[in-house]
Amino acid sequence: MRLLKAEELFRKVLEGGSKKRGRLLGLDVGGKYVGLAVSDPQNKIALPLSVLGRTKTNIDLMADDFKTPAARHPSMPVSPRRSKVKKYSLKGLIVGYPFNLQGQSSPDAIQVSLLVGELSKTGKLDDLGYTYWDENFTSKCVEALLNPLKLNTPVETKTMTDKFAAVCILQGYLDNMNRAMRSTDDCKE
Repeated sequence: MRLLKAEELFRKVLEGGSKKRGRLLGLDVGGKYVGLAVSDPQNKIALPLSVLGRTKTNIDLMADDFKTPAARHPSMPVSPRRSKVKKYSLKGLIVGYPFNLQGQSSPDAIQVSLLVGELSKTGKLDDLGYTYWDENFTSKCVEALLNPLKLNTPVETKTMTDKFAAVCILQGYLDNMNRAMRSTDDCKE
């Protein structure tokens, strides 16, 4: 895995035109869980994907899951076997990073950096680029949105929060990059 600037990663994803575009995987890294979201094929919309448990012993499995994320449409029945989507054509990871209000790393950033380092050591994601994206207030915003739903259990609430925080991180990145690309295109005309 290579750390790229946000714009550089987005340009890499757009290489090859509309037929060969890759997708991005958004990550909300927590102490126990990692929320995942994936971009649509046009890299305009972030879609919730899943939540993975995070332990010191499952880094290899997590890297496998990032390479071929599990996907299930809400209307599909849950299968006892985990279904995998082999062709997301992932080009990169957008990793939520907790900057403080002055734009510097916060103490929570250590666990994010550790996870990225452990994933890199597996060698399974060497062909992917990644970038960090500010995740400030994403979980708090999602909690405020989910609160009226009165979810059944604390675990259900936490996993939904992590999944949709990943959506917020990825959507913020996609909106920013698409706006920047439009602005660049307007300047060329």
